[in-house]
Order: sequence, then C-alpha cells, then structure tokens
Amino acid sequence: MTMHFLGDTAVLMGRSLRHITRSLDTIITTTIMPIAFMLLFVYVFGGAIKSGSHSYVNYLLPGILIITIASGIAYTALRLFMDMQSGIFERFQSMPIARSSVLWAHVLTSLVANLISIAIVVLVALLMGFRSGAGVLAWLAVVGILILLTLALTWVAVIPGLSAKSADGAGAFAYPLIFLPFISSAFVPTHTMPGPVRAFAENQPVTSIVNAIRDLFTQKPIGTDIWIDLAWCVGILIVAYMVAMVTYRRKIC
Repeated sequence: MTMHFLGDTAVLMGRSLRHITRSLDTIITTTIMPIAFMLLFVYVFGGAIKSGSHSYVNYLLPGILIITIASGIAYTALRLFMDMQSGIFERFQSMPIARSSVLWAHVLTSLVANLISIAIVVLVALLMGFRSGAGVLAWLAVVGILILLTLALTWVAVIPGLSAKSADGAGAFAYPLIFLPFISSAFVPTHTMPGPVRAFAENQPVTSIVNAIRDLFTQKPIGTDIWIDLAWCVGILIVAYMVAMVTYRRKIC
C-alpha cells in the first residue's frame, strides 16, 4: 500500500514539475517581490532603520525568506484550483491510484519550487553583502526549518485551492501571510514597536521563526525560539492537513 502511494505520488509530481519547467515565469515571479523588498529595505530604508546589526541584509534575510515562501504557495493554490476546474481530479479518481497522492504531488512540487526560489533569493543576498559564519549543521537546521514551514503553509494553500470560487480567490489568501512578517521581528526589533503591536509581534509565529533562523546564521546560542518555531510549524501542518483532506473528500468523493 505504501509503495503504491509513493509510486502514484512520484508520477503525479513529475506531471506537476513538468508544468513548472514549461512556465519558469512562476518561479521568477515569486522571487521578484522578495528581492524587490530586500533591495528597497537595504538600499533605501536601511540607513534609517536601527536593527542592532552591522549588516542590515544579514538582519533582514530571514524575514525575506518567509515572504518568498508565502509568495510561492499562492501559485500552489492557483495550480490546484486550475486542476479542479479542468476536471482532472475526477479523471484521476476513476483510476486505481491512491487518492491522497494527488494532493501530495502538488505539495511536494510546491516544496521543490520554493526551495529553488529560496536559493535564488539567498544568492542575491550574497551579492548584496550577506555573510554568515554558520557551519554545515546550522545551515542544515535553517533548511530544515524552511522545509517544515513550506510544508505547513502549502497545506494551508491546499484549502483555498480546493474551495475557492475563482482563480483570484485561490491566490488571495497568501496576502495576509506576506504581510505578517512586517508585524514581527523580521525588519525591526520588536521592542521599538508600540505596546499592542509589540505584544502581537512577539507572540505570532513569524517572530519565533525569524529569530531562530537569525540565531543560526549568527552562531548565537539557540534559545526557546526554535522550539516555539517547531511547535508552530508542526501545529499548523497537522491542522491544515486535516482540514485539507476533509475539504478534498467533500469536493471529490
């Protein structure tokens, strides 16, 4: 049964990846906005922002990576919506394939596409002066956090992808996720914010994720942020997966 599921997922994932290779503009589009934000904040606002870091691009990059992921998953929801509208899901259901493999193929395709986008953003950050003395294990930990976050948010994206009434509606859910890093420690320290805003910023998931990645990049001792980060990501992943599967069964079965 497991081999059947893995085989079906691999075949369907290959189909989704071929769609991406034929329209590389989606990856380019998802990287343009994060790179534009990075250029704007470093070269326009960077001189006026006091982050407590010698290099503002070093301080900024973790938040930009989260914005990159939030931009990328919007396309996952859109691709899923287009498949729903084309009737391809019904055709898949008439075949002897594992039902959940259809969704997992989209999710894993999103993971691959987002990792490519993240790599491009990191390369641009290096050109802008980003430097880190982090070792291999720290970099692997950063990649692990980003993979877990991408999986969690992609399953969130599956829900509007299955239930949206229009293509615009399928992708619009990502706007709040893109905006969330702006009310966190991604761009400025939270202690500079007024009381209510600071309370929200310090207790939302983006801040703990940003702080954990920043500490790994700067080789600082890992505090509780990484455990809070993992708890948020795993919690969102589990809830989103369950809701997505229920939505899928209602739509298809």
